[in-house]
Amino acid sequence: MDLRWYFDFVSPFAYLHWQQLKQLPQFEQITPVPIAFGAVLAHLGTLGPAEIPAKRRFIYRQALWQARQQGVTLRFPPAHPFNPLAALRLCLAAGGTHAAVEVLFNWIWRDGQAADSSPALALPGAMLGVADVAAAVAAPAVKDQLRHNTEAAIGAGVFGVPTLAIDGELFWGNESHGLMQAVLADPGLLDREQWARIDDLPVAVERRRPAG
Repeated sequence: MDLRWYFDFVSPFAYLHWQQLKQLPQFEQITPVPIAFGAVLAHLGTLGPAEIPAKRRFIYRQALWQARQQGVTLRFPPAHPFNPLAALRLCLAAGGTHAAVEVLFNWIWRDGQAADSSPALALPGAMLGVADVAAAVAAPAVKDQLRHNTEAAIGAGVFGVPTLAIDGELFWGNESHGLMQAVLADPGLLDREQWARIDDLPVAVERRRPAG
């Protein structure tokens, strides 16, 4: 079974979903794939949830509520949304391992620390064995890997983070974890009854997009 988890450190829901993924028996089989969520939004021509004022307020409340329901500590960083490129590149520079993801998520969302620059990431960098964070995140190979990850995510149809791809089928969002568990337990679930029918459900009307 091919399991790929597309995420961006800017998302509190990705942090919360990471906590749930760690409880899965398949956790060690999951490949974390850091991506630039902003580039996905640009490709789709849509705003991020935190770029819509009323939605921003709601999703922050929702994140705090979900954290409480999961029994997970969640502290927002000093500003949000923030530029996550340094954190994403540091993760890749440290090998993109489960341990690297854990350290950086804890730094940003458990401890509420800034992660928008190399100086801000000096301590988690040291924890990951990266002495010169600025050099690591500026390395062309690291930048290329993040770009490749993001392009691969777009090619796979990813439209939001976090997204777990189970043999290419996309499951989006922390609140969809129950469905992910069901499909992991029974991969044939999506091929039966109404699940299969929706793949060919006709589109009755399409909203016209503004020109330009």
